[in-house]
Parts: sequence; structure tokens; C-alpha cells
Amino acid sequence: MDSSSSSELTVKPAPSVAQTIVAPLRQLAVWGPGILVMLADSDAGNVITAAQSGSQWGYRLLPLLLLLIPGLYMVQELTVRLGIFTGHGQGTLIRKHLGPVWAWLSLANLALAVTGTLVTDLTGIAGVGEMYGVSHGVSLGLAVGAILLVVITGSYRRTERAALVIGLFELAFFIVAWKSHPDAATVLTQAVDIPFGNSGFLYLAAALVGAVFNPWMVFYQQAAVVEKGLLPEDHRSERWDTAIGAVLTQLLTAAVLVAAATLLQGSSSGLTSVGDISDALAPALGYDIAKPVFAAGVLGAAMVAIIVASLSLAWGFGEVTGRERQTKPFYIVYALCLCTAALVVGFSGDLVRLIIAAQALNAFLLPMVLGCLLLLARKALPEPVRLRGWGWGAALAGSAIIILLGLTGGVAGLLSLGGS
Repeated sequence: MDSSSSSELTVKPAPSVAQTIVAPLRQLAVWGPGILVMLADSDAGNVITAAQSGSQWGYRLLPLLLLLIPGLYMVQELTVRLGIFTGHGQGTLIRKHLGPVWAWLSLANLALAVTGTLVTDLTGIAGVGEMYGVSHGVSLGLAVGAILLVVITGSYRRTERAALVIGLFELAFFIVAWKSHPDAATVLTQAVDIPFGNSGFLYLAAALVGAVFNPWMVFYQQAAVVEKGLLPEDHRSERWDTAIGAVLTQLLTAAVLVAAATLLQGSSSGLTSVGDISDALAPALGYDIAKPVFAAGVLGAAMVAIIVASLSLAWGFGEVTGRERQTKPFYIVYALCLCTAALVVGFSGDLVRLIIAAQALNAFLLPMVLGCLLLLARKALPEPVRLRGWGWGAALAGSAIIILLGLTGGVAGLLSLGGS
């Protein structure tokens, strides 16, 4: 038999048993950044904003939460794509492709967003402390000390897995929604009764949009993908990780809104603390279990968000400055963000209103975040995976809708506050 016929008969060897086992395990090992960043997105601020939305407007904001799922996936999938196919974080790519001015502006934007998240989640922690008779000074002091210790020692990388476990306490919100026994007819009736002309409704809509789309989510997931060393062949698995996370976070938030709409509707004027929400949910869960279940959910959400937001600022600072992440300037910036957040929480009387305002702030940060992301998707990605055609059009349209929703509601809220 000649060599040509021999080569024609050559077949690719079948994969070994080890390869058959290792390949699926590698795909599972890729998972993590997407689900973790989404659990962080379901933070204490998101939970309490959803509770206020349900108590004040019933189920009317439920469609918005569900309609934001595709947009959330689109934004985070772009960060995954940029991280995998460029090997760089968001800050590095902005500095290289858009210039140092935009890089520093994006870092300032990130620091402001992280401060807002620290405000909301320290507020959640202080609220849980209130439920158990612990003063704001004590609970905030303990929280700030613990967070600074974690960041200064660099142990927050080692706590990511612990954060993922802690975040699972958020699943308690599904129990809350189930036990509240919502009426399907009422849900459907209110879901299509949208008061578009009401500034208070638009303000809460903006707060929910800001709660879903956080600048630190983009920085975190992209940097986490790079740190894990994910390769192009991991893209599909990480997209699934992101998609499942996007659905999970919105369903968790929707569960809180549904429970609040069922049990708290009409009592919004009295919701000024985490304890108020917990007390109102007590009839559905039972008075003995309501407090620990709600406290566990809020604490789990707050701690995951603080860890992820802190890590995103560390990564973003290093990427924009081109330095090692743990440097003296970073610690100064981070300590200022944390102390500012703690002071704002400490001097606030209405913690629920403070949380909603901090979430609405994110709506005003969206144009820069999404604008930079879309520009990088066109400039930084290799040609085969670059956005173009209908994909580019869908990304532009989706981003425009998200920004319009956030800004319209945010401006309406500010005008109503100014006129009151």
C-alpha cells in the first residue's frame, strides 16, 4: 500500500477516557465569575429597592425586571468576550484604545459606583444590626474594620469562594415569594397597568435599572476572566455562566418584589428600615423565622457585593494606572470610598430612601460605562469576534434603551424632589 493510500486511511484517534472526563470538568471549572458577579448584583440595595417598589407600586415594575435580563446578559457577555479574546481588563483596554483621559474618567466613574454600592450594602448591614438592637456605630465600625482588613491583607481573593457560598443565602428570597401566595390575576392586571406619567414610579424604575447595571460588574467580570486564564475555547461555557447568572439575579429581585407587592402594598410610607420590611414579611414566614431568613438574605447579598465591588476597584485601579493592584494610592482611594460611605450611612435617618438614591445614582453613570464598552467591542476585539451587522445594531439599541430608561427616571425623580 502506498503512502497516499495509507494517509487516506488514517483516522483521528478517539479521545481517551481521561480526556472524556476532563473536558466536561474543565467546562464546569470555567464557571464562577458570571454567577458570582450576578449574586453580587442582587445586593442589599437591590433587595431593598425591589421591596420598596413592590410595596409602593405592587407588581407594576415586575415586567421591567424581567425585560432587563437580555440587556444584562448582553452587557456582561461583552465583558467576557473582551476579557477572553484580548487578555486584558476593562481599564487596560480603555487606556490603550481610548486614551488616558477616558481611562481616568472611567476610574472615577468606577470609584463613585463602588462608593454607592458600599453605601447601599453598609446600609443593609446597619439595618440588620438594627433588627437585633445593635447601634449603627457598632455595626458600621465592625463592618468597616473587617472590610479594610480583608482588602489590606489581600485575602479577598481567597474569600471569593466563601462569598459564593454566602451569596446562596439569597435563595431565601424565593421562599419568601412562595410563602406570600401572590394572586395571579392581580399580578397580570397590575403588570400591564403602567403609570408612565408618574415621576415617583419613574424614579423607582431608574433605581431598579441602576441596581441592575453597575459599573463595577463590567470591571470585575472582565478582570476575573483574565485572572482565571480563560481561553477562546472557554467562551461558550462562560457565556452560559453569565446567562444563568443574569436570569438568577433578576428572578431573585423579582421574588422580593412579588413578596413585597403581596404583603406590603400600601405601607410604603412606613418603610424606613430593613426591620420594617422584615416585620411586614413576618406573617408569611412566621414571626420566628422571618427575621433570621431575611437577615441572612440581606447579609449574604451585602457581603458578596462588597467583596466583588472592592475587588473590581482594586483591579480597575491597577489597570488604569498600569501599577500593581495593591499600592499605597489604591489603599488611600479605597479607604476614602469606604469611610465616605460609612459616614453617609451613619448620618442618615431613612436608610431605605438612602439606598434608593444610591441605586438611582448608577443610572447617571451608565452612559460612560456602556459607551466605553461598545467602543471597545468595535476597536479592541479581533475581527472574527468583533460586533458587526445585526449584533452591533442590537447592542446599540439595547444600550440606548437602558440609558434612556435610567436617565428619564432619574431626571424625573430629581425634578419631583426639587419641586416638593
